[in-house]
Amino acid sequence: MLRRPRTAAQDPTDERAGRRGTVAAIGVTGGVVGGLIGGGSGVLFVPALDRFTSMSRARIHGTSTIANIGVCVSGAIAYAVGGGALDLRVGLGMTAGGILGGWIGPRLLARASETLLRVLLIAILVLTAAKFAVDAVGLPLLTHAVLPADWLADLRFVVPATVVVGVVIGAWSGAMGLGGGLIAVPALVLLFGVELHVAAGTSLLMFIPNSIVGSWVHLRQGTASSWWGWLLGLTAAPGVVAGAALGLALDAVVLGVVFGTFALAMAVREIWQLARRRGRHP
Repeated sequence: MLRRPRTAAQDPTDERAGRRGTVAAIGVTGGVVGGLIGGGSGVLFVPALDRFTSMSRARIHGTSTIANIGVCVSGAIAYAVGGGALDLRVGLGMTAGGILGGWIGPRLLARASETLLRVLLIAILVLTAAKFAVDAVGLPLLTHAVLPADWLADLRFVVPATVVVGVVIGAWSGAMGLGGGLIAVPALVLLFGVELHVAAGTSLLMFIPNSIVGSWVHLRQGTASSWWGWLLGLTAAPGVVAGAALGLALDAVVLGVVFGTFALAMAVREIWQLARRRGRHP
């Protein structure tokens, strides 16, 4: 008897039961990453879902967006309770832009090829690792905001600038399901001069509404699995609390090294996967 092919939209019961524990462990680990670096759990969630489920790449990214709701909510609470500060002057504009971006991003994802998604992820991971490597060795090029101080003191510039940046990052996060921290934290530090610990907490708060809007769009267009997404999001919560506590305790330079090393490791992994895939399909 012929077996009906499995579609990307299916999450078979036996697959769920056999891999529930593994994915839950990944949720906890991804939560630690998200709490430590202010989001960005998706750089672990996406490869894990690619490895342990049969979903399409687009659906994997959408599922990670759902998981990021739990990461961002628990992370923002953990930073507030742990005494972490938020920069609402910059964060509110980015949050507003992120909401719009969360609506746009999933629609762009539905039209993107798997190769393009991998290449975009590799690019941002490499750039992020390079930025924090420069900071760690003390080079002056990227250790202060690149925008003039008088511009940053003027709300007439800050408000529209943060909204535009929020739209771009929010669209990326909504499409890729990465949580936004890999882009938002460097943007807050590099463009607006926000201290790294403050940037991490602000990023988590910013991506709560972005993740909610992005998840809603993904579910409506069928590019997400609510079951896998909520499993990852719920199991990530305790990991986020631990990661946030560790992030608040670490020196900013040490945190930057951790952030950059992690981003580079994920980039190498994605390059390897892309090379293997192109080798199988020349």
